[in-house]
Amino acid sequence: MKWQRLPKLLIKVCLIGLLSLGISFNCWIISPATANIDDDRLDGNIFVVYAGNGSLVPAKLSLKDSLDREMPTVLVYYLDDSRDCKQFAIVVSRIQEFYGRAANIIPISVDSIPAKDSYTREEAGYYYQDIIPQTVILDGEGDKIFDGQGQVKYEAVDDVLREVFNLLPRSESVELKRRTVNEFNEELVDS
Repeated sequence: MKWQRLPKLLIKVCLIGLLSLGISFNCWIISPATANIDDDRLDGNIFVVYAGNGSLVPAKLSLKDSLDREMPTVLVYYLDDSRDCKQFAIVVSRIQEFYGRAANIIPISVDSIPAKDSYTREEAGYYYQDIIPQTVILDGEGDKIFDGQGQVKYEAVDDVLREVFNLLPRSESVELKRRTVNEFNEELVDS
């Protein structure tokens, strides 16, 4: 009776061995996933992958809520599979870093804009000009005060937002810098 179980056991061991061998060869053949900021391939959400900022998408408030609250708003139209948008994601993250508490930053994937003949000013399609990336700034009254098409420099957006919030021009203000980890830790430790 024992010798009758031997062929079944041998078959199971061989199948497991072949399966393991197949999996290991498959690992060598498949190339690892790589994200590249210099191509038009979809690598995932550009704000997470390239700007390290997953808090941008989804936006905290909708465009309608932002207009109802009379809050300055920055609309950023993008596509996740656009080289230009991938590179611009870092600028958008920097805008949020300095103005995210006072202004509503709304990244809008143009694929999510419904195709319609006309839009109301409370809809993202109203401000979109068929170019990506596109940056639109609305003041507290909802008036469009900036429409940057393509990769605009952070300084161009910063200049407009400084006017919106009545801040000193960059040339007259102290340069804003991030704290390093060591400076932050020194403040926490009693000397």
